[in-house]
Amino acid sequence: MALDFLDNAFFRNIYCNLSASDDGRCGERVFSVLPGGFEWLAFLITGIVIALILVNGLLGSVIVFIWAERRLLGRFQSRLGPNRWGPFGTLTPVADAIKTMFKEDIVPDAADRWVFNAAPVVMMVPSLMVLAVIPWGSGTFLADLNIGVLFIIAITSLSTFAIVMAGWGSQNRYAMFGAMRAVALLISYEIPMALSLLGVLMIAGSLSLVSIVSAQDLPFILVQPLGFLVFFIATTAEINRTPFDVAEAESELGAGYHTDYSGMKFGLFLNAEFAATILSAAVIVAVFLGGGRAWDFLPSQIWFLLKMLPVLIFMVWMRASWPRLRIDQVLSLAWKGLIILAFINIVGSAILTFIWPDPSTTELWKMAGINLIVMIASVYAVGGLLGPGSAPVAGFARGEAPPTPRPAGEPAGGSG
Repeated sequence: MALDFLDNAFFRNIYCNLSASDDGRCGERVFSVLPGGFEWLAFLITGIVIALILVNGLLGSVIVFIWAERRLLGRFQSRLGPNRWGPFGTLTPVADAIKTMFKEDIVPDAADRWVFNAAPVVMMVPSLMVLAVIPWGSGTFLADLNIGVLFIIAITSLSTFAIVMAGWGSQNRYAMFGAMRAVALLISYEIPMALSLLGVLMIAGSLSLVSIVSAQDLPFILVQPLGFLVFFIATTAEINRTPFDVAEAESELGAGYHTDYSGMKFGLFLNAEFAATILSAAVIVAVFLGGGRAWDFLPSQIWFLLKMLPVLIFMVWMRASWPRLRIDQVLSLAWKGLIILAFINIVGSAILTFIWPDPSTTELWKMAGINLIVMIASVYAVGGLLGPGSAPVAGFARGEAPPTPRPAGEPAGGSG
């Protein structure tokens, strides 16, 4: 059995205490749990233990994030957050989880039961699979895939199937409208999200997230500011966060694709959305904020989590501050704005990597300065194209003022 996984400190610390392997990377041990010849079993047990740690850690962090988001929203909007159950309301998410588990599970008579029941499970799959390739710190990952970035983009696309399954399985027009909106949104924003990463890949020279973290002698948020901006907006849209949550649109569609779900099935949709938010922040930290790289007085895993906090707080801040966009505005931003910005970033990054194919730290700083200027100019130019004055009012030529509305009570024909 090839033991390349021993290069992973997360895996090595468990495996080497279970097996009697004589691999030098395990060091000297007083005893092992399993006798010689059972290395395969130690390998299997280690994989299961790590998977359980990651999955339960993610689900536990969802509960913490739900509580923190409610408290932050209360602060941002000058109102009370959860404060009844437990100190500072810390047990409120626990009470919600218990309530959700014991709620009645209702399935509409007209629903396609197999599709309806499978949709929440399929929705959770991308979040759990993305866990495998995120480097949570130095040597702390489940798998270092050489196509890690492509893996994340491909796996997160599965949520589209779950949303369509939920809308179709419900046999509900509101749910189906929500599902169709979500499909249009996800397909639109996957393109700029993938394109925004090409500049990072040109500099890092690898699709592996571990290699991308190692290449960040200067965080790529400074070297690729335009790529980061496009990726952050596209990711926020992909996970249906405000102001892009047109697929759920309570004021229009009731709740969109999960209108007819109740009980733990609804809880799975809720968990999947919050887990996707946490994992999106983790991907941003790994790709643009240097992962766990920082000063040595704290473990790299702690630095990784600390870097995630401002990203998550900013996402909550956006939810508290910005109104929901219309579906046409959401799609226009993707096709007329972000894709153009992503192509500008690709061209600029290609030119700079041609000039400095193996950049030093000084050259990375030069790249950062040039790309900052490019970002400001590009956002200003594209913003002018998408601004309020960019499209004429229906029925009137550009520059022609629409008619003045008549005073209240005046007949349609005017006063004369």
